[in-house]
Amino acid sequence: MRITVNSEPVEVSGTVADLLEARTGDRRPSGIAVAVDEEIVPRDEWARWPLQDGQVIEIVTAVQGG
Repeated sequence: MRITVNSEPVEVSGTVADLLEARTGDRRPSGIAVAVDEEIVPRDEWARWPLQDGQVIEIVTAVQGG
């Protein structure tokens, strides 16, 4: 299926956790927030949240500065 991740078209299947593992090597990376179609996906639901064709995913990494 084709989705958009951070404004980039991507071919993927599975769940939010599968997507994160493909991109980071970790199914539950720390310091990350995920939104699917502008809805925040709770970390506890990443492994159960199925991705669907046409969805827009935003993966945000927490950055600390001073």
